[in-house]
Amino acid sequence: METEKLIPQIAEQLKIQPQQVANTCRLLQEGNTVPFIARYRKEMTHGLDEEQILVIQQQLQYLANLEKRKEDVLRLIEAQGHLNDKIRMAVQACTKLSQVEDLYRPYQQKRKTRASEAMAKGLGPLADWIASCPRQGDPQQQASRYLNDQVQDAQGALQGAKDILAERVSDQARLRWKIREQIEKNGVIVCRRKKDHPDEKQVYQMYYDYHEKISTLASHRIMAMDRAEKEKVITISLDYNREYLIRYAVSGVTHGRQTCCQILIEEAVSDGLKRLAFPSVEREVRSELTEKAQKQSIEIFSMNVERLLLQPPLKRQMILGVDPAFRTGCKLAVIDATGKLLDLGVIYPHPPVRKEAQARTVLLQLLRKYPIRVIAIGNGTASRETENFIAALIRDEQLDVAYTLVSEAGASVYSASELARREFPDLQVEQRSAISIARRILDPLAELIKIDPKSIGVGQYQHDLPPRELSQRLDFAIVKTVNRVGVDVNTASSQLLCHVSGLTRASADAIVAYRDDHGPFSNRTQLRQVPRMGEKTFQQAAGFLRIRNGTEPLDQTPIHPESYPTARRLCEMLQIETLGSEDCRRKTEALDLDATARQLNTDAYTLKDIVEALCQPLRDVREQFDGPVLRHDVLTLNDLHIGDELEGVVRNVVDFGAFVDVGLHEDGLVHISKMVRGRLSHPSQAVAVGDIVKVWVIGLDPQRGRVQLSMLPPQ
Repeated sequence: METEKLIPQIAEQLKIQPQQVANTCRLLQEGNTVPFIARYRKEMTHGLDEEQILVIQQQLQYLANLEKRKEDVLRLIEAQGHLNDKIRMAVQACTKLSQVEDLYRPYQQKRKTRASEAMAKGLGPLADWIASCPRQGDPQQQASRYLNDQVQDAQGALQGAKDILAERVSDQARLRWKIREQIEKNGVIVCRRKKDHPDEKQVYQMYYDYHEKISTLASHRIMAMDRAEKEKVITISLDYNREYLIRYAVSGVTHGRQTCCQILIEEAVSDGLKRLAFPSVEREVRSELTEKAQKQSIEIFSMNVERLLLQPPLKRQMILGVDPAFRTGCKLAVIDATGKLLDLGVIYPHPPVRKEAQARTVLLQLLRKYPIRVIAIGNGTASRETENFIAALIRDEQLDVAYTLVSEAGASVYSASELARREFPDLQVEQRSAISIARRILDPLAELIKIDPKSIGVGQYQHDLPPRELSQRLDFAIVKTVNRVGVDVNTASSQLLCHVSGLTRASADAIVAYRDDHGPFSNRTQLRQVPRMGEKTFQQAAGFLRIRNGTEPLDQTPIHPESYPTARRLCEMLQIETLGSEDCRRKTEALDLDATARQLNTDAYTLKDIVEALCQPLRDVREQFDGPVLRHDVLTLNDLHIGDELEGVVRNVVDFGAFVDVGLHEDGLVHISKMVRGRLSHPSQAVAVGDIVKVWVIGLDPQRGRVQLSMLPPQ
């Protein structure tokens, strides 16, 4: 189907103008990337963001697949000689692939079934006679007409006819839709504990005897039930008014007519629904619930990864990274403000080696040798013991140093990767890990980009999610974030560059190789000389690649080279001499964007972005978010009391709340009901990964090491 025919459907679904969809589709078909369209073609999309453009892209593909399947189904039904205007209109009216499949079900080539065997025995006409609801007649006598070598008696003939009728009823699309509607609106999901269930830690205790309306099921509960069922802890069934549906289906055959075949019809319909339709539709509903829950989990995971990557860098800082351990010692790595490795070390402050005095000496030597003001401690094994040791050293020596706990999620994956081996071929895995921990607060985006996002540890039930869909969504989150921040082309690694709009791994490697051979880029125009940098690639990437201290001041801004003439004319018109100056900001404040856009022969969207870039040429979008919490002393569970006020960092956001690091061994949970006064549909409306929040202690469980927190001040 032509794209033009799909545009109104997409516009209606997204509640935007058809022209926005049409222009976006055209831009995508021309090979433009989502980040490029969102940033540099706002005049055509009327300001659609990356997420909206992605939805258009996905919906376009889904509707194209839907139309293709409709064509295939109509062709297959026609080949069987059954196509008529009624079927054609019903198929064309479908808005979901599942609806098309339901309509095609009666015409599908099935495996050997009871109904197909009965048809092969010549019992189709008998089934037709029963379905015609004759007022008079003897079913036994009618059935005796169909006896043959394969049908020995009338009872066998009637059973075969009922099997045919049962399958026909179960295949009716509108009846299946009615069953699905009843289940989804009024059905209840029921969980029961299995005997000898393997749940020693009672992880799924909540679901041992649980029921809830399907219409109110939250995504995280669906995921938990699915996992518990998969691990053979519980059984799951759906409870709904089956008898009502059987009566409804019977009336669909008889239409209220009196018939001598009433009992046969009721038996056939009941069998068809109980044996075929109900189990089939239940599987479909369960599958759709799981798919919906997985999609929600993927979206949450993507949102968390995006915010994790947007954590502000700790600029102009020399950092000491610590990878804690007991037996093998704590690995130390000192990096400078560019991430370059300066020094390495190892200390053994913990059992079984326990050389605490020596460890203090080594650590003090490093802190005095380098102007270190921040220590980054990995939050894995021995992290709290290491935190205690470092906090005591800071206190005893009265050091002007702070520390922060850094998530180690994925650090071991990176440290053992080919990329890490190429970067630090002569170092041990743990030493590379210490470097990565330090770099994670120096520049989270540049370091975390090296790690498979599935290993970063900010999702829920991530191991139960479809790998392909999860990878695609997380990759998009990375691309979106990298291009929103922008990349310094003279310092970025190939791993970072390959996520820039328009660039591939090959073109990113080519940029790094050219930089190594010819020195730093002095202007964006030089990028055209890089192998694999064609005109289209340059167009898509140039605006996201920044050059500081180059020959062209505009190259340090997100202004695209295609808009340089407009930017220069604006500077001439307003007599702006220095980008980012107070004079620049003052002169652009009173600007009439629409009138000036017409004067400069451009659009208001582009002009607005140009003005913002001229006023803040080096603005980093990450600066609006909270940085790491720096601590000087340690906190233990014994220090806490109900009602205590704390400051913490949101480490993970899930459907039912957020996990907050307040400096304890385990993150505390803020339930969604304890975030704001009033109702939230999702915790992400109140918090995001990396946020620094004020919380109060409302529950303590020392035995399990758990803390319940609230973001609501005590009354």
